Order: sequence, then C-alpha cells, then structure tokens
Amino acid sequence: MMKLTRPFVPLCLSIVLLAAGESVPAQPKSLGIEPAQAKVEFTLGSLLHTVHGSFQLKRGTLSFDPQSGKTSGELVVDATSGESGSPARDRRMHASILESAKYPEIAFHPDRVDGNVAPEGKSQVQLHGMFAIHGAEHEILVPATVEAVAGLYNVSATFEVPYVKWGMKNPSTLMLRVSDKVEITIQTIVHTM
Repeated sequence: MMKLTRPFVPLCLSIVLLAAGESVPAQPKSLGIEPAQAKVEFTLGSLLHTVHGSFQLKRGTLSFDPQSGKTSGELVVDATSGESGSPARDRRMHASILESAKYPEIAFHPDRVDGNVAPEGKSQVQLHGMFAIHGAEHEILVPATVEAVAGLYNVSATFEVPYVKWGMKNPSTLMLRVSDKVEITIQTIVHTM
C-alpha cells in the first residue's frame, strides 16, 4: 500500500494546483522597457497655438507583483533630449524652465498599481509613485491603459505636470500666455524579462 501512496500524493497535488488555476498566487514579474520602443510626448497649450514636443526614454525597468499590486523600479527620461521643433524655444526650455544641464533626468518611481492587470486584453489601472523633476520629487497618480498580448504589455498613459506649482518658471511673456501645466503622454511596450 505504501508503494502506491508515494506517487499518488504528488499527482493529486499537481491536479489540485492545475484545477485551482487563478487562485494560485501569481509570482512577481520583472519587466523591461526598450527605450527605442517608447514615445514620450508633451503638449503645452497657449493662447496663440499649442506646442507639441517629445523626449527620449533613457532606461526603464519594473518589478510588478500582480497579486498585491506592489511595484518598484524606474522610468528615466533624458531631460536634455526635449525638443519642440523650434530651436529658440528649445534653448529657452532647457536653460530657463527645465534647467536640464543641472537636472538632466526626469524619473518616475512607481510603488503600486491600483486596479487589476488582466493576463490578456485591456485593463484600466492607475500607477502611483514619485515623479522626480527639476531636483524635487512629487507624489503622482497616473491613469494608464494596459493591453496584454502574449507576454507583452502595451502601456499608454496621459497625465498633467503642474510645472509652475512644482517650482519651474512659466515661459509666458507679455504677448504670449501659456498654460501652467504641461500634458505628458507616454506610450511604450513592456516585456517580461
């Protein structure tokens, strides 16, 4: 009787685990972001026209626990890469507003995901964490759409940065008035490592 019981126990345990499916806790996932597959764009409204521009992602790594939502890692943007299509405007943005020579990186350090990320298909979540820009960190909640397909996650997020409130200069002049907030849109592909 002992000989039959030994192989039977692991077989029963395997069947129970397979039947449990989603109730088995998911393991934390290490995720990578290829800078070449990321788009970081900004929009700044003004009375005369809207300014559109972009930045380049330097690096990005994340660790995500689907069970608890706990997240760690960083997304780092090269502040010196910002461009809007106007060399004069870009020089002013880097010298007077971002001070990118002094603060060359803009970083987001997420600590949790609010909402569930489906293993396949679209999910609406919010990323909570600290946004570091111009030498200071600010708590932020970023709404995001995540579309999971075969181990890849297409992530799209749009949020506002109140740059004047956060200590940066407003580039408005007597003739040109611009918003005191800039809209940031990030689109990227995140993959499991």
